[in-house]
Amino acid sequence: MQITGAQIVIECLKEQGVDTVFGYPGGAILNVYDELYKHQNEIRHILTSHEQGASHAADGYARSTGKVGVCLATSGPGATNLVTGIATAHMDSVPIVAITCNVTVPLLGKDSFQEIDIAGITMPITKHNFIVKDVTKLADTIRRAFKIAQTGRPGPVLVDIPKDITATKTEYTPKKAEPIERITHTIREEDLKTALTMLKAAKKPYIFVGGGAVISEASDQLKEFVRKLDAPVCDSLMGKGAFDGTEDAYTGMLGMHGTKTSNLGVSQCDLLVAVGVRFSDRVLGNADKFAAHAKILQFDVDPAEINKNKRVDACVVGDIKEILTRINERLEQTEHEEWLSYLGDLKKKFPLKYPKTGLTGPYVIEETYRITQGDAIIVTEVGQHQMWAAQYYKYKQPRTFLSSGGLGTMGYGLGAAIGAQVANPTKRVINIAGDGCFRMNMNELATAAREKLPLIEIIVNNHVLGMVRQWQDLFYEKRYSATILKDGVDFVKVAEALGAKAYRATTREEFTQALRLALEGREPTVIDCMIDMENKVWPMVAPGADISTAFTDEDLERENV
Repeated sequence: MQITGAQIVIECLKEQGVDTVFGYPGGAILNVYDELYKHQNEIRHILTSHEQGASHAADGYARSTGKVGVCLATSGPGATNLVTGIATAHMDSVPIVAITCNVTVPLLGKDSFQEIDIAGITMPITKHNFIVKDVTKLADTIRRAFKIAQTGRPGPVLVDIPKDITATKTEYTPKKAEPIERITHTIREEDLKTALTMLKAAKKPYIFVGGGAVISEASDQLKEFVRKLDAPVCDSLMGKGAFDGTEDAYTGMLGMHGTKTSNLGVSQCDLLVAVGVRFSDRVLGNADKFAAHAKILQFDVDPAEINKNKRVDACVVGDIKEILTRINERLEQTEHEEWLSYLGDLKKKFPLKYPKTGLTGPYVIEETYRITQGDAIIVTEVGQHQMWAAQYYKYKQPRTFLSSGGLGTMGYGLGAAIGAQVANPTKRVINIAGDGCFRMNMNELATAAREKLPLIEIIVNNHVLGMVRQWQDLFYEKRYSATILKDGVDFVKVAEALGAKAYRATTREEFTQALRLALEGREPTVIDCMIDMENKVWPMVAPGADISTAFTDEDLERENV
């Protein structure tokens, strides 16, 4: 049958099982929006307040479900406003498809009104991108985009379509979406044998889990692997929830703001098993001294990650779930009682601590965990509150912690929370924000109110750019350059003006009451929590230092005595 390019876009989205898209219309993409209007009973469109919110919402939808998130934008500034969200998804391996429309083919390259080379701009931050100048290739290009976004290590794909292509007719033949196969052909028998030999020989093994274990849905296989190896487990920020954070074997996050137990344990282990991690600089600290006494065994689907940031002794390349399945089938039960007992003692010696009185960031997170019983999807912005959310909320399931890890995008959280809430209507979604981050995307509260989304926005408000100020305090001799945010902005009034319910909390009791009321409601709710600007994230490793040198405020006090 002969249909237009715009109709092809909608039909291909339906082929791929897309039920929701996030976007903002404009002149170049009007033909697509006109067709979207005719299919509004099949595909829900969420109109965000800004295109960046649409890309973050698509990201949150994808992270919380494992499905592809879709965002739409028009040409020029509409397309460029997606860039930060696309880069965020790229750094954290999130499958999204961004569809933009451009000026007509004859006007390309002529500095036409609202023309931009969005394919050129996004080339370094996508798995692949396309500009479709032939309508006969449009359907297969969109299908290919979805397959690329999901295959192997996921990531964002952009499809740019000139406006005249959306209006041109061509023959369209429906197709079923191709199944996404796990990457297994790279799993070599000799690599498995080497891995098994190393696992059996280890006396002090440690398992380090990253986002790859979440992406591959490998939680069950990971749990069995931990049991068989009888080893402790730490994780990266992106690995939260892959292994149950309430288990005795779990020792907390690793790296700059990891627990002392994890940092010391990894520094003393004789085998580090890296499961779906990329050895970020925030984990490694001083790369030469990281796990210096250990052999390193890495499991990863992306061969480019092997030996990129840290040299390893052996690796198995392929889908994490499949690798762990094959290892578990052949790994004999081992016991490391003495090693686990030693780490248990470290956990008792170096617990995470914060003041016992007053409203603080850690208390806000811990109380949120207590009241929700760990049964919520937690989204964060970026900064101190993000680290507290990683430290003090216990994640029992994958896809329940959504945060911009690689890019560190302030303004990510509220858009992502909208995407997660749309995708998980029966779940409670809570975004943890700092006051600096809230300023960057608070306009999306209007989106949440319009869509009647019952998400909760907790603002950890210390009137400063908390993490930057923490660095200024510790490493810049308290020169607080451009980090003080004390002004006349009233977040409660702003939230109410945008259509949300809002509370202010200055004490522990006020916060608990506000959170309970928010959880009872079915409307977007903001809780503005006033905390002291001197609150800091502990422990901390100085930039580029050995992770075993993690210090706390108590350590600093002892040094200054």
